[in-house]
Amino acid sequence: MKRIGSVPYLNSVPLTHGIEHETEYDVPSRLAEKLRAGQHDAALVSITEALFHDGYDMLDGVAVASRGAVKSVFLAHKQPLDEIETIHCDTASLTSVNLLRVLFAERGHIPKMEPLGGYRQSVSLENVLLIGNPAIDFLRAPHEHKIWDLGTAWHELTGLPFVYAVWALRRGHHDDALREKLRTAKTNGLAHLAQTIETYPDYDANFRQTYLGGHIQYDLGNEEKSGLAKFVELLKTHNNKPVHEPTYV
Repeated sequence: MKRIGSVPYLNSVPLTHGIEHETEYDVPSRLAEKLRAGQHDAALVSITEALFHDGYDMLDGVAVASRGAVKSVFLAHKQPLDEIETIHCDTASLTSVNLLRVLFAERGHIPKMEPLGGYRQSVSLENVLLIGNPAIDFLRAPHEHKIWDLGTAWHELTGLPFVYAVWALRRGHHDDALREKLRTAKTNGLAHLAQTIETYPDYDANFRQTYLGGHIQYDLGNEEKSGLAKFVELLKTHNNKPVHEPTYV
């Protein structure tokens, strides 16, 4: 069993620098299931996994966040936002579906959310929620949709950053060594960010520079925690599930 799990997306690359061989990769929804089942002690999971399930601590100082546009979490839509009845949602997603519900609820209108059957049909659907590399692929391919970037929408609503993912640690199953390993991976990943941008095989260097060097932020500081607290508040307002306050370690 590998103690550490992460997502196979470009935005997570700087957070597993030097520990790639110790890390198992999976999409957010399956990663969350494995963490819950005790198959990992730490995983870079969607923030709602850590908020909807008790028994996790959040690693302080490290996150996948954005202060405005994120470019890889968006609603591609052909209908006006307030006229949308149905949205097909990427089944790999956890946080973005809940963020989308909150954003629509704040507008006084919540469309029906349906699972997306497959990425190939995305371009033929009127309204589709996409995340991660498949979202980037969609954005860079020909399409006739308008793009509602959820990072932009959140920032316009609150003026705060949005935290998409954190290192969730199973309470009672993490120690100083594991926490230090994850923090060191981030430090080394950011120190080698220019090299990653230059050499990583996904997409082109200009896009990697804009995305990794600008849109994606990796700190979990006071502003990010304020954004997270606001998300907790709105989840409690618009959601019928229990929401657990974050515990930072």
